[in-house]
Amino acid sequence: MHHVEDTALRPTSLAEYVGQRPLKEKLAVYLEAARSRRESLDHVLLYGPPGLGKTTLAHIIAAELGVGIRVTSGPAIEKPGDLAAILTNALEDGDVLFIDEIHRLGRVAEEHLYPAMEDYKIDIVLGQGPAARTIRLDLPRFTLIGATTRPGLITGPMRSRFGIIEHLEYYRDDELAEGVRRDATLLGLALDDRAAMEIGRRARGTMRIAKRLLRRVRDYADVAGEGAIGLERARHALDELGIDEQGLERRDRAILRALVEMFAGGPVGLDTLATSVGEDRVTVEEVHEPFLIQRGLLQRTARGRVATGGTYDHLGLPRPASGLPGGLFTDEGTIEGAG
Repeated sequence: MHHVEDTALRPTSLAEYVGQRPLKEKLAVYLEAARSRRESLDHVLLYGPPGLGKTTLAHIIAAELGVGIRVTSGPAIEKPGDLAAILTNALEDGDVLFIDEIHRLGRVAEEHLYPAMEDYKIDIVLGQGPAARTIRLDLPRFTLIGATTRPGLITGPMRSRFGIIEHLEYYRDDELAEGVRRDATLLGLALDDRAAMEIGRRARGTMRIAKRLLRRVRDYADVAGEGAIGLERARHALDELGIDEQGLERRDRAILRALVEMFAGGPVGLDTLATSVGEDRVTVEEVHEPFLIQRGLLQRTARGRVATGGTYDHLGLPRPASGLPGGLFTDEGTIEGAG
């Protein structure tokens, strides 16, 4: 559930949206072109890790085009009927339909979405058995915005129907600090620039986390009776929350520790690793791993998850003398293999 504040703090225009500059510059062109031609915007697919602002961007696109937006998600659309109901009842010409986690749409619903995306038509079956008949309904010219954390799970036919496919990047620390300062201003908080930077640095490159940390730091400041939030207060609060210098939470460190201590640095399969820390596979793969990989603290290889030199350094452990398991001596980037 979102706080009322969350929606109030959400930027409502591209100009207010912090970071993601290359994406914003392209979107500005597409929006301007659609407006000047008085056409609906092409269908858009946004992908990237959770918490980077895909939903916010969908709302901004609708606001910039001056149209309505309907929000739903892949798991919520189980039957073609659910999809038909949304498409026929809730949309007007030019409106945006936002489907979050679109990779989780049911197969049948997905196939019904194709003619809707291409020809703005949908087939509905009336009645049952031998008396059943299909009627084809015309739909308003809507814009579908799909968001996914797992672009690899989107089928070819689905991907090919999006005119605009864009990736959201992790944020730089200074962009996160800017987002935090913006929220602080809107919340009427006095926040020191260095405190904003500290929150940004520990927010795992993710705007949603930065905004959440600001709220928690504010709690600690309120309880301590401090009007302004300074660097020391921010540091203390973040330490109390168990968030370390690189933005890793307790769960992240538990994964790294299990990898090094229980599995001698790997390679170890995802399921085994997830079970060892009492987490489910999807959470480890979608929430924890992308960030750990981006920071060079974990590698995915064809044979499983492997520790890097950085893993040992981060945990304050000596690197193994024999080099690293699986013949990996690098601490840079990732070695892509079968997830």
